Amino acid sequence: MECYQHFRIEEVRRLPAQRAKPPPEQKQVRCFQCGTELAVPATASSTLCKRCGCHVDLADYRITQCVSKNFRTHGRLVIEEKGYVLNSDALVGEAVVKGRFIGKLVAEGTLEINSSANLKGSFTAGRLVIPAGHHFRWPEPLRFDTADIGGELVGRLQAAGTVWLRATARLFGAVQARNFVVESGAVFVGTAQIGDRLLQETSENAAS
Repeated sequence: MECYQHFRIEEVRRLPAQRAKPPPEQKQVRCFQCGTELAVPATASSTLCKRCGCHVDLADYRITQCVSKNFRTHGRLVIEEKGYVLNSDALVGEAVVKGRFIGKLVAEGTLEINSSANLKGSFTAGRLVIPAGHHFRWPEPLRFDTADIGGELVGRLQAAGTVWLRATARLFGAVQARNFVVESGAVFVGTAQIGDRLLQETSENAAS
């Protein structure tokens, strides 16, 4: 069917061109149940695994009071100074600890520990951060992929990658790492063992 409508070519040319919407930014996560890698929108708070159909939590959590629960999320867990997480088995994307935590804490990315933090149990992360102006003391070996120290740390630090002491840092203890970077102004008192071979020997001793 023809409508026989009349229009001017010049007017059509002056119409603003419609721009294609850019695809939403995505990030890679994995299913907690089967380990399948998933591409999800960066702003999503949850998704379903395309393989096993399980729910995958992507939400952030901010704790300001006492809670007793387990966490499984690729989001960020922030325990504020008045927050108290007890008897918890937590696997999270990132964590910031300012309050109390009792249990097992695993952060796939960064774990930031403030002076007000009170941790009991075990914890590990891809990257340890002690911000400038904060301090932390731990009696057992601290094992991470990398560490970024801006405040004061008292402990034995073992890193598969680089330990970085910022100009404001103070580190008292021992360091075993592939690389050790000390900025001008930083204070380091202790022993340092640097190199791949030492790390390999340490891992084999820990395994045995």
